[in-house]
Amino acid sequence: MSVLNEVAIIGAGPYGLSIAAHLRRRGIGYRIFGAPMQNWRTKMPEGMLLKSDGFASNLSDPDGAATLADYCRHHGIPYADEGVPVSAANFIAYGEAFQKRFVPDVEDRTVVAVQRSDDRFAVQLDDGEIVGAAKVVVAVGISDFPYMPPHLAELPEAYVSHSSRHAAMDAFKGRDVAIIGSGSSAIDIAALMHESGAAVQLVARRPQLRFHTRTELGARRPLATRIRAPNTGIGPGWESVFYTRAPLLFRLLPEAKRLNIVANSHGPAGGWYMRERIVGCVPVLEGYAPQAAEVRDGRIHLRLSSAAGDEHTISADHAIVCTGYRVDLRRLKFFDGRLRAAIKSVRNSPILSSGFETSVPGLYMVGPASANTFGPMFRFVFGAEFTARRIVPHLAEAAVRRPAAARPVLAAR
Repeated sequence: MSVLNEVAIIGAGPYGLSIAAHLRRRGIGYRIFGAPMQNWRTKMPEGMLLKSDGFASNLSDPDGAATLADYCRHHGIPYADEGVPVSAANFIAYGEAFQKRFVPDVEDRTVVAVQRSDDRFAVQLDDGEIVGAAKVVVAVGISDFPYMPPHLAELPEAYVSHSSRHAAMDAFKGRDVAIIGSGSSAIDIAALMHESGAAVQLVARRPQLRFHTRTELGARRPLATRIRAPNTGIGPGWESVFYTRAPLLFRLLPEAKRLNIVANSHGPAGGWYMRERIVGCVPVLEGYAPQAAEVRDGRIHLRLSSAAGDEHTISADHAIVCTGYRVDLRRLKFFDGRLRAAIKSVRNSPILSSGFETSVPGLYMVGPASANTFGPMFRFVFGAEFTARRIVPHLAEAAVRRPAAARPVLAAR
């Protein structure tokens, strides 16, 4: 026997913590599961700097009082809304401080199964406890969906792995490492591993690496520049203004257009601060992409080709694939088969209501899993504010604003 909680939140990153903070203020019963900021601590490279500006890197509390700026000011950390890179270490510490202040009841436990029967859910934890919930919010984050090209995915992990597997940058000191990709992950890891003593070669499909332009405080930007490309929490430009200010209108765009925008907007590029740590420091093979790979004589051999058809072969002790992430419901192993099949999707990404609800009543998905519905902003921390303020009123509908009476929960299967 257990109480029926109003909401169970799976994931304690920026989105899950923000939603819990708003629920707590409203007095709505919830339980939240996961290690706070776990993906940031374990799946992001140590020493990484965020591409997002400081003003765009806030979690959401009901009063808007706990910003990154406030945290940095209190701890004597250099900060500016724009133009000063935010270190991942400081952002993680800020997230953990936010959690302690607003969501002290996080449970560092893993959800292993979610089932639905009638009008309720059974959420099973790794220690065997089964928690009853009227509504479930999945806030697992992007790092749960690493994408590996098929021709590399079958090779032994001792020779090829995804960037999400590497937080410690000194693990390959003294070894030859091929970094595949041209986005921020590839550029960051290439620079950090090079600086940690690895012999790095960066292989980029793009004919030339791209780096973001440094932003400065809005008042310092020429008026013409501010008009032509106003800055937003996900970068400059009028398209980004639309994506950040009108996600509900974005949701009404034709499906094919939405999917195309999310897939192609904000393409691969490194932070402006990484240029001097890459150019002239790390060997870069631009305009080539892997076509085949094999392990031979204790090394991985990559056959590369260019758009013009030129071929090149390189070898390394290990290859790190920085090919990004693709939301895929099939990767969420805690959903049972029937529940997963009941979630309407497109390209294995959930189709959501205006309140982030899936086609399964009471089941919600937020963060990057909501990007194909609401737009590119939700691939960034910046989307947590809109999400929390939008979803919580939906979760509050018919919610019991007091501890729920004891009711039986579903039995484990």
